[in-house]
Amino acid sequence: MRILKIIAIVALVVLLGIQFIPTERNQSDIVPKTDFMLVHNVPKKIQDKLQVSCYDCHSNNTAYPWYNKIQPVAWFLENHVKNGKAELNFSEWGSLSSRRKASKLQSIIKQIESGEMPLNSYTLIHKDAKFSSEETNEIINFIAQLKDSL
Repeated sequence: MRILKIIAIVALVVLLGIQFIPTERNQSDIVPKTDFMLVHNVPKKIQDKLQVSCYDCHSNNTAYPWYNKIQPVAWFLENHVKNGKAELNFSEWGSLSSRRKASKLQSIIKQIESGEMPLNSYTLIHKDAKFSSEETNEIINFIAQLKDSL
């Protein structure tokens, strides 16, 4: 019993200690001219859905939930956002070549169709980020038209 008490105290001290290790925040008050929404004439309905479902992980401005201040959750979110932005950053869309844009648009279509995006771990907490079948069709059609126009 004594060993369990020691383990619990050490775990508590470690958990409290890691709360003081800061994380990098992905927030900006500036919407760059290269942002996907500014570069393209995105319909309001699709714009709203992309903001809710994609922009937290795929832009330079994440709307952080309250639990982002708790470690190790903050590390998980920081890594998740970093990886998401490395794959696709809507804030820097206008700086991509036409060929790269077409490739990214095809990838977006594929991942939405297959249900890979938005991630289940994200929609588990952010219920409004899930795509209905109608929203899926609207977004895929818009992205496909955009890809064809490049």
